[in-house]
Amino acid sequence: MQILRPLGLSSASLAALVAAGALQAQELTYELDPLIVEGRDDFVGAADRATSMYVSDLELERARTGDLKDAFAGIASVSVGGGIPVAQKIFVNGVDMLNLGVSIDGAAQNNRAFHHVTANAIDPGLLKEVRADATISPADAGPHALAGSVVFETLDASDLLSEGDNFGGNVRLSYGDNGETFQRALTVTGRSGGFSWLGYAKRATGEDYETGDGHVIGGTAADLDSVLGKVAYETETGHRIEFSGLQLEDQSYRQWRANFGGPARPGEGLRFYDTTRKSYSLTYETTQATGLVDPMVKLGYSESDVIVDEPYDSNGLSWTKSATVQNTFNLSGDNTIVAGIDYRNSFGEYDSPLYSEYYTEESRNTGVFVQARITPIDRLRLSFGARYDWQEFEGVEGQDVSHSGASANLSARYAVTDAFTLRGGVSSVFGGIDIEDNYIYYEFLPPYDYGDLEPSRARNATLGFDYEVAGLTLSGELFKTEIENARGGPDNFDFESQGFNLGATYGWASGFARATLSKSDVTVGGERADGYDTLDFGAPLGTVIAFEVEQDTGVAGLRVGGGIDAALDYEIPEKSYATEDLEGYHAVNVFAEYVPPRFDNITLRTEVTNLFDAEYADRATYGSDFPDVTTLREPGRTVSITAVARF
Repeated sequence: MQILRPLGLSSASLAALVAAGALQAQELTYELDPLIVEGRDDFVGAADRATSMYVSDLELERARTGDLKDAFAGIASVSVGGGIPVAQKIFVNGVDMLNLGVSIDGAAQNNRAFHHVTANAIDPGLLKEVRADATISPADAGPHALAGSVVFETLDASDLLSEGDNFGGNVRLSYGDNGETFQRALTVTGRSGGFSWLGYAKRATGEDYETGDGHVIGGTAADLDSVLGKVAYETETGHRIEFSGLQLEDQSYRQWRANFGGPARPGEGLRFYDTTRKSYSLTYETTQATGLVDPMVKLGYSESDVIVDEPYDSNGLSWTKSATVQNTFNLSGDNTIVAGIDYRNSFGEYDSPLYSEYYTEESRNTGVFVQARITPIDRLRLSFGARYDWQEFEGVEGQDVSHSGASANLSARYAVTDAFTLRGGVSSVFGGIDIEDNYIYYEFLPPYDYGDLEPSRARNATLGFDYEVAGLTLSGELFKTEIENARGGPDNFDFESQGFNLGATYGWASGFARATLSKSDVTVGGERADGYDTLDFGAPLGTVIAFEVEQDTGVAGLRVGGGIDAALDYEIPEKSYATEDLEGYHAVNVFAEYVPPRFDNITLRTEVTNLFDAEYADRATYGSDFPDVTTLREPGRTVSITAVARF
């Protein structure tokens, strides 16, 4: 995945790339170039996709026995903190993903959970596409896409079956010595006539891992179950209906605060976390429509359930129901208009049967939207749209609050030359009042008045360039996100993240090298802030760097490579409650991957992560700026072996 992408591609050249990618996939050669993935996007090349980042097939393939940190490796502007899946939180350009529009197969996510666990745990093993629209979101991305959006799509039968095959799948086995983590996954898929189906299941188990200095962190053992089921039917004329459902369970003893590396107070040891994530979607679309009638209907339900018995018998349930009805008016060429209506119902619940406590918050949002994507002249692409949302909010004591507001966006992309393109965009997004963390609802009891909360609004801007010549691609962008009236429990505050991204990729016949750098600063009330003040909205990331290189060895089927994850020192502001500056770090990873020429349905991979045993916490992990927080450090040197057999 990268912020770099060649420009000026015609539809024919994109089609050729997609066809080539399909052929290479059949030959079990995985391409890093995200152009193949971009070609699957209905609006590839549109101006609002200028800052979009796509995870390539190769990167997803290698992350399938890892976690979300592995899926986003190599792109510095997307940071994933937390050494275990249940604690991993994602930041895009310094903004917490809770403030982005997030969907899985069209089902809206972002269910607010206990703030010591993640609200967006996802198993990369069941994904086929990941796209992050950083900073600027189009109107058809849905409500509450304050600072962009992230789109996840799960595997289809067509992703695993070659032309003429009606049954297939794969088996994956992996073992990592640090924590003795053993993962096993099975994917089975088939099709008959217009029907297709897919089933996926994974189990990961292990022991607590060691950090770079040899310290064993309790509560980090792998204990994850993941399943996906999908069934679809498509007529010969392109009418397609699809249902998908997934579930992730992580049930194990974790640190008292699961995203910490140790106790914050005396007497806090391990306690049992029972966490479950579910997502279901039902979609109808027309895959062959080319005229003014091109409808789509999406229904979704997602749920996050976090149960922590000790000490208060706490049960935190949150869910989101979503529905979208829209039509794409295909005008001519790349010129389209998408218009529709969407509905979002978000609910949060805290239940403590032992103490007879039960509190809820609920939000109902109805929106109408329109988004135009046009090419007025050959070198200029524009995308502009608007939406209007009506929100009804109900508080823990039945308080009713209503708000409404308009949102608008504009993106432009101009090819100055065949090699050099300028791009930029602005947006203003109505956010309303967001559902809070259900584990702190007791703070909102009388005399608390929800009427004192103002609806949030985000203002975003980005300006960048792309340049490509002779295998070298350079890109850069400035970005800024302001969220006015962000909700911090019972109060409002103003949050801001601004900075820049730089990237360079160079490819040659037998390999590639890529480097990305992201610099972001976050403020609260106009002043630089620490991780506590920015909680649930951003993080003090500073400068983050990622580097990757890969090379074919000349030995048939063998390629090697590696990468570096790094961050520079970051000075915490003096007026902050935090007193610890963030230390820089760098971790080196290397791998070798082999596909036996005579058995090209098998892939063997050996990888060493954190080769030199660096002792560090990822910059996006909470707590490094507070001396009384034992930060959750990343695993030390880990040697892993993965075997994949396809049938």
